[in-house]
Amino acid sequence: MAQPGRLGASSPAQNGAVSAVGPPYSNGPVQNPLMHSQVSVSQGYSSPFPGSYPHQIPAKTPLNPTSVLYNYGGSQTVSSLNSYQGPGQTLNRLPLEPNPVTPLKSTAPIPQMPPPPSSQTPAAVPASSDSLLYGPHPSPSSNWQYGHPPVGSKTNNFVPVSTQPSLSGNTNLSRNNQYVSFGAPSLQNNYMKTGSVPPPTSPPLPTIYQPTRAPLGPPPSGGPPPPGGPPPVRSSDPQKKTSDSVAPQPQLRSAVHQEGDVSASNNGSVVENSYDTIEGGGSMATSQLTNQNPKMSRNVGSSYPSLPPGYQNTSPPNMSGRPSTALQYTSGLQPFYQSPLGANHLTTGMSGLSLHSEGLRVINLLQERNMLPTTPLKAPVPNLHEDIQKLNCNPELFRCTLTNIPQTQALLNKAKLPLGLLLHPFKDLLQLPVVTSSTIVRCRSCRTYINPFVSFLDQRRWKCNLCYRVNDVPEEFMYNPVTRVYGDPLRRPEVQNATIEFMAPSEYMLRPPQPPVYLFVFDVSHNAVETGYLNSVCQSLLDNLDSLPGNTRTKIGFITFDSTIHFYSLQEGLSQPQMLIVSDIEDVFIPMPENLLVNLNENKELIQDLLKTLPQMFNKSLETQSALGPALQSAFKLMSPTGGRISVFQTQLPSVGVGALKSREEPNQKSSPKEIHLTPSTDFYKKLALDCSGQQVAVDLFLLSGQYSDLASLGCISRYSAGSVYYYPSYHHQHNPVQVEKFQKELKRYLTRKIGFEAVMRIRCTKGLSIHTFHGNFFVRSTDLLSLPNVNPDAGYAVQMSVEENLTDIQVVSFQSALLYTSSKGERRIRVHTMCLPVVSTLNEVYLGADVQAISGLLANMAVDRSITASLSDARDALVNAVIDSLSAYRTSVLSSQQPGLLVPFSLRLFPLFVLALLKQKSFQTGTTARLDERIFAMCQVKNQPLVYLMLMTHPNLYRVDNLSDEGALNINDRTIPQPPILQLSVEKLSRDGAFLMDAGTVMMLWVGKNCGQNFLSQVLGVPNYASLPLNMTHLPDLDTAESARIGGFISWLREHRPFFPILYIIRDESPMKATFLQYMVEDRTESALSYYEFILHVQQQVNK
Repeated sequence: MAQPGRLGASSPAQNGAVSAVGPPYSNGPVQNPLMHSQVSVSQGYSSPFPGSYPHQIPAKTPLNPTSVLYNYGGSQTVSSLNSYQGPGQTLNRLPLEPNPVTPLKSTAPIPQMPPPPSSQTPAAVPASSDSLLYGPHPSPSSNWQYGHPPVGSKTNNFVPVSTQPSLSGNTNLSRNNQYVSFGAPSLQNNYMKTGSVPPPTSPPLPTIYQPTRAPLGPPPSGGPPPPGGPPPVRSSDPQKKTSDSVAPQPQLRSAVHQEGDVSASNNGSVVENSYDTIEGGGSMATSQLTNQNPKMSRNVGSSYPSLPPGYQNTSPPNMSGRPSTALQYTSGLQPFYQSPLGANHLTTGMSGLSLHSEGLRVINLLQERNMLPTTPLKAPVPNLHEDIQKLNCNPELFRCTLTNIPQTQALLNKAKLPLGLLLHPFKDLLQLPVVTSSTIVRCRSCRTYINPFVSFLDQRRWKCNLCYRVNDVPEEFMYNPVTRVYGDPLRRPEVQNATIEFMAPSEYMLRPPQPPVYLFVFDVSHNAVETGYLNSVCQSLLDNLDSLPGNTRTKIGFITFDSTIHFYSLQEGLSQPQMLIVSDIEDVFIPMPENLLVNLNENKELIQDLLKTLPQMFNKSLETQSALGPALQSAFKLMSPTGGRISVFQTQLPSVGVGALKSREEPNQKSSPKEIHLTPSTDFYKKLALDCSGQQVAVDLFLLSGQYSDLASLGCISRYSAGSVYYYPSYHHQHNPVQVEKFQKELKRYLTRKIGFEAVMRIRCTKGLSIHTFHGNFFVRSTDLLSLPNVNPDAGYAVQMSVEENLTDIQVVSFQSALLYTSSKGERRIRVHTMCLPVVSTLNEVYLGADVQAISGLLANMAVDRSITASLSDARDALVNAVIDSLSAYRTSVLSSQQPGLLVPFSLRLFPLFVLALLKQKSFQTGTTARLDERIFAMCQVKNQPLVYLMLMTHPNLYRVDNLSDEGALNINDRTIPQPPILQLSVEKLSRDGAFLMDAGTVMMLWVGKNCGQNFLSQVLGVPNYASLPLNMTHLPDLDTAESARIGGFISWLREHRPFFPILYIIRDESPMKATFLQYMVEDRTESALSYYEFILHVQQQVNK
């Protein structure tokens, strides 16, 4: 019998999930050279490319439209192509009780899951009866399976047919970028640190080049030869043909060719296409070797110039302003002291670990209930040599669920923990090294970018840390303009920084970089006018027009809609904007397409006039219908020639035209575990999103509605086009002023934040590891290439992984994400993050390196998928069983003596607490009257929020703030920021004589006790007594007192740098928000959920069976 309630991998039955075969992710040789082309920022958009952007592009036709599945969560399981298992597969499981967690005294044994059929399980990894294999195949049970992808499942690849003419040609590129020196030491031989576990501190981002440094010139040429003769000049590969010296002109292809990557034939032959060819080295890579470092015929900027011919055979003379000693050679090349880095040269630093170290200290949760640290929980530090670790990627950007990677899949299965990565790849960074070079050094085989964790065999050769191929060091890479030294590649910024950004040469473009194009689509039906949102949007746009990311090429346009579609001509020469109405919503067309998207700088006055008059234009409208679907079709047709961003503002359920929806919510019914309306009711919005993705268009949805609007269906338009969803329930400009403030603050952030266009992202990992499932807002274009028409700094992503081949011969593995995008200034850039982690061979060490926050975040993503593909009840069962299975495995396989209680490793001491918090989070909670759209929005946030915010929304921070002091305070820009301790989320920690601040990420609540001190009431709240405290207070008064300054500074500091604006509610006993405040007390019992103590008793009973 199948065992109920196990969290499994996404199944092929999930909407849009694509399953994978064979090596779902490998680092094979690249199939084609990286080809792109770049246009100068100062040039006109399409002037050098005739016909590059026709105004109308025919809609793409899928070769096999019936095989496209629709996935709620944006998580897509990738696998081999060519056959697809049909939409009819479902998860078969035993009937479950409505709340399987409640019975604490049950002693019946849980039925064990039999091994899956041999066709679904790789022979190399037999599934144990209770193993938790996290993998992409469907499981008969509701258990999450952490493991290999299935054998025999196939991909439903969505291959469009395009009729847009391809482009060819190269353009000039000119930029200036500067560097400042890094002080990091050269790479050491010893990766693994011996001895005990390092303290759990978060490594700082590496010191980074400052953009204010003057550019460094090219290396000097001319002068006498060095004493030992000229430096030898080598070709990068003996197999290179004559084509390397005379490179063919890269063909520029438009974005319409970019989605499909593999032909529909059964042999899986590769169809040359777009970004997959350009980014290179994915799982579809062939054995064909290509030019590793495509050269440019010109210098790109001045930081890393090409070496002039004279430099290769002569010694440079002294240059003015530079010390002469920097370029003196004693005898030819400088001596090279780094030994080869390999398994034989690394120390087995983990062997000295014992159960007595802090990381493996055994905790009895029934005796030590207060395990929550009083300071924010930090990511565990990998057990690497300190010289390696200080070069490692910041965990805020790149994080693994296990910082000690198990050697084999069998060991991973035994640990019953999920293996995956959580990424925040486009996060705003205060410092970021930007490299401008005519040569981007990459592995010839797997296309990995050179990084701090490669091995230099000597000055002329480096070994890839992902596929272990030995590559030649290009001549240009031998010169370091920072140190002005030739022959020291270890000092290059690419080898000193785990996070780096490259200015991409023309080989990394399919077409000229697109201009920033912003199209705003407004609902102007009677319901929308009533909310008054148009005033806020138009005023924010007026205030921030000059701050929209872009340059002289920025374009903007507007569409409004009710039961008809209204376009606005902003043609130069008009005295006022001209409205064009299209009433045929069954067959929408674009009137005057050349005047609807206009240059922002050249038409600013007309745009400002439109924004000033738009809020009043529909004041007397009685039109109640909403034709959202036709409006989106119109927007897509208008944007498809260039790509860009569509921002849609909607206030009700779409009611006419394509995409019309009907209410599926039963308002008075409490949420049951058998929720049936989490899936989209139509595939219209996903299909349109896929069309948008193919044309480099992303759609962001702002839903401002007090009524049910079927976000489960509408959200697909953003999920699959790499957009974002914003939700403001019960928005009204008069009745809900705090929502108005939140909307205005978040809209300003949205309009002015950094943006990347026409982006793709690929994640690579060391040979032997494979990636099989992705989570986030995107479309998987070709097995492992994520299509991101827009990328924003507030989006997070997650991936699931398995150990495909044993890692017994290596001691470290690496992961690298590469994000190729066009900046708002028209520059093609590549942001690369690389992370290095040790490989371990024992279960002790696997548990030692567990990152409980990353594990919880990945499980939350998996649980959203399970809610959609199976049921909410299944997802809840699976979350609980994830805890039970891992702690059972720890008890039976690690602990030598069976002691009473619930024994957990120190690293997992918070695992039951975080899973209980997930069960009470809005996405997965039961027995509440949460609106269906609010639950769907919470699920959208789980899939799209970076880990730090996801954890804050799941398990908020509670502080006592009526006694703040300067002890231990931070000093930031002459501001003193108090640092009160974090408290457990239980009413036991509250007292009536205090005031407590709850920070739940998107909302803050300040609870004031009935007997709170008079000093706090008067000095902070500005009221004479408790009875004078207003019931609906949402702002602290700005008082000239030390107490007011302290708490005001603390709340401002918490709000800083967040992509959303948390409203502050001041709560007293009679406040309507008090129930919400108590709901966040996850350690306390509610009507439908266990307390923390009851939950760990339940877990203990299951573990000790």
